[in-house]
Amino acid sequence: MKKTLIILLSIPLMALFAQANATGRMTCDSGERSSWKSPAELEAKMKSDGWTVRRIKEDGGCYEAYGTTPEGQRVEAYFHPVTLEKLLVARRGEILFRKGD
Repeated sequence: MKKTLIILLSIPLMALFAQANATGRMTCDSGERSSWKSPAELEAKMKSDGWTVRRIKEDGGCYEAYGTTPEGQRVEAYFHPVTLEKLLVARRGEILFRKGD
């Protein structure tokens, strides 16, 4: 009985920690949220660069965008929320671009 109770009580805690950690693929030192540019600004920038944007969300202090590159690859990409600089582009576990590489 005690084991079952412990397991049942630990499940919500595990879910809470999983959400706090995000995906772990990229993190940004992005400062105060008031200094962030909006997701709409990122979408406009991506579209002007030839991307098709499906979804943008916050992950690890960065913007994570799902879309298609100008070359036609469906990817997920991370952008800094203050500068909108592209930091990482990945497809199916393969990193296609990482800033600094």
